Amino acid sequence: MRKRHTPKDRLITVALHIALAAGLFFAAFPIYWMLSSSFKSNTEIFALPPTVLPKAFTLEAYAAILGDPVKLRFFFNSYFVAGAVTVLTVLIALLAAYGFSRFNFRGKGSLNTLIISTQTIPPITLLIPFFGLVVSYGIFDTYVALILTYLVFTLPYAILLMTGYLNTLPRDLDEAVAVDGGTSWTALWRVIVPISLPGIVATSVYTFLLCWNEFLFALTLTKSTSMRTVPIGIQLLMGQHAFEWNQMMAMSVLGSLPLLVIYLVAQRFFLAGMTAGSVK
Repeated sequence: MRKRHTPKDRLITVALHIALAAGLFFAAFPIYWMLSSSFKSNTEIFALPPTVLPKAFTLEAYAAILGDPVKLRFFFNSYFVAGAVTVLTVLIALLAAYGFSRFNFRGKGSLNTLIISTQTIPPITLLIPFFGLVVSYGIFDTYVALILTYLVFTLPYAILLMTGYLNTLPRDLDEAVAVDGGTSWTALWRVIVPISLPGIVATSVYTFLLCWNEFLFALTLTKSTSMRTVPIGIQLLMGQHAFEWNQMMAMSVLGSLPLLVIYLVAQRFFLAGMTAGSVK
């Protein structure tokens, strides 16, 4: 028998839908404003009252970004650094997670606790120490400085994420390889890695997004324009006497689109990898 909805139930449902619509508007409107402003001239952006839709649709902001080699360099730097960190993080995290998941060794619990404890340290407190290390090793304003620094922040969570995922895979797989005369190395690369694609993708997406959006260390550990990343490039458009808001919005859109595509393509694997370890 179907339950009859009382006026109170209908009122709660309506209120819930209104709240959800308000939340959606609050979350989506800044994205819409960024996209709309990227198609406006800088003069129209400062017009009062502000225009919700561009009065004169223009691509001048995108032309200024895509036609400037200096600004394109920002995108190359972000892709190169984020891509390198992602590859190294996934490789190291996969090896470490396999050791934590499949082997017992002295100090395993203490090492695991140490990895977890690193997540409690605010990154800003490490800014000055990292700056001193980078300068003392002579790698200031280089890709190496950014890659090594980002690895410090991406590896702990990546190891925890991959360990949680590998713990969901039965040990019978490793035993079957051993029965056939294979080593642990064979079991990892021939069996575990192919079926761990959701966990690997989840770790890769998380790492790439973290590196792509990072601002503070990229600003501190680089100084030349040729080494700046996209977040710093957006900030550089804020001049002393003028703000190129339409170019800032266009660069934000161009920087967001690749990440959106990556997430949409890998969404199924990303969600599976993020939730697999939670039900172990």
